[in-house]
This record gives sequence, structure tokens and C-alpha cells, in this order.
Amino acid sequence: MKKKRYFILFFSLIIGLITLDQILKVWIKTNMMLYESIPVFSNWFQFRFVENEGMAFGLSLGGSIGKLILSLLRLVISGFLIYYVINLIKKEKVDVLILSISSLIIAGALGNIIDSCFYGMIFSESTFQEVAIAFPVDGGYSAFLYGKVVDMFCFELFYIPRWVPFWGGLHFFPAIFNIADSCITVGLIGLLIFNKRVFIEKTGNSACRNVKKS
Repeated sequence: MKKKRYFILFFSLIIGLITLDQILKVWIKTNMMLYESIPVFSNWFQFRFVENEGMAFGLSLGGSIGKLILSLLRLVISGFLIYYVINLIKKEKVDVLILSISSLIIAGALGNIIDSCFYGMIFSESTFQEVAIAFPVDGGYSAFLYGKVVDMFCFELFYIPRWVPFWGGLHFFPAIFNIADSCITVGLIGLLIFNKRVFIEKTGNSACRNVKKS
């Protein structure tokens, strides 16, 4: 029963997070023009529609070859993580904390993979003058694996003075991101904070059991 609950939790978290990510991305893509902004809370939090080649927070790997490598790499890593966590569940070597962290990372990766794989085929090009159309008669704007990732969260909390080295003249945290990026970031932070502690505890428990048996 415990394995079944873990499987349900694992896949429910992944599916739920991907669904939220995609609902917002599709709404942004089909209702906003490129670089259009909608204030959410004053000017410090806005929906600002931008697209990127696939890396988190608007970064890119460079060129069509880089885009293809990034998309394939994400598919491989996501597949491996799902396989790895499923095996941990089967062996009962996982807990709710590790399941949650893994689900965040996997859901984030898959959320952006969907954009890269399919958005180029099912949407027309977003421009400064026109909103994209789903399933256009003339076909999408690119081929499989070459779609652009939709970003929208913009937090311009305050302006950094120009005299500040490197970041002067920019707003604090200028990157624009999406739900999938947030999932990956929170998951990786959680992994850095809790991973060592969790594995030390499990090793210690195993050692205690071995001592008792001997």
C-alpha cells in the first residue's frame, strides 16, 4: 500500500505541476503579443510575454544545433530521473521529501520539453503585432524539437543604480521565467539542502539493522 501511495503522489505532483504550467503558457501564447506586459501587482510583478530557445530564465545554448542538443538532453535526463525514482519506490528507498523534490525537477524539465517539442508545430509565430494562433492552417512556426519556451513572470522589484558594477542600469532579478523554471529551481535548492541529510539517515538506519542482525 505504501508503494502505491508513493506512485500516486509522484505522478500526481508531476501531472498537476505540468498542467498548471501548460495552462498558463497556452493562455499567454494565445492572448498576448510578444513582449506585451500585463501588471499583476503594480509594476513590480507583471506578466511579460517572452520566448527563448529552451534553457531556464531566458538563457540559450546557441544556434539550432544547441537547441537540438538541449531538447534531447532534457528528454534523456527526464527519462532517467523517472526511471530512477520508480526504482527507488519499488525498493522502498524513498520518502515524501525525496518524492516531492524529484517531482518538482521532473515536472519542470518536462514542462519546458513540451514547449520545445510541440509548440513550434501547433502554434503560429508570436510577433509584436499579432497574437499566436493554435493549429494554424499554414502549419506552425517550426519543426519538432525546435519550439520556443514561453516565459511570463517578471519581477522588477527595484532599479539598480548605474554605478553598481556588472548589474548597474538593470532591475533587480531581470530574468523572466515560468512555472517550470520555478519548479526546477525549488527542486534543486531542496536537493542541495536535504539530499545529504536524507542519505545519511538511510545509511545510518541500514547500519543499525545490520548490527542488530549480527
